Amino acid sequence: AQIWHVETGKCLHTLKGHTNTVHSALFSPDGKRVITGSVDKDAKIWSVDSGECLHTLSGHSGPLRTATFSPEGKLVLTASTDHTAKVWCATTGELMHTLKGHQDALATAAFMPH
Repeated sequence: AQIWHVETGKCLHTLKGHTNTVHSALFSPDGKRVITGSVDKDAKIWSVDSGECLHTLSGHSGPLRTATFSPEGKLVLTASTDHTAKVWCATTGELMHTLKGHQDALATAAFMPH
């Protein structure tokens, strides 16, 4: 994945670390972080300023289809073809909950607005 400056068309950072296709890339609400979700089964949280990987979120047994920040930017939600969604702390990268019970692969997931 890459972070681009839309006004200049210049690449600011190439986010290296995933070992397969990235399906999802979204900015945090404050614009300071980006989360990517990949077929490699991991999500990664990146610094927009430095391009550094802040956290790797590992724990799914299937490819990720989406990864997103909560509206306040404190949590991350990942959804996978392994029939689960997971909730993570966006600050520490710690797994908080695994949401089980889906009968099929998840294509997307979202937080409910407050």
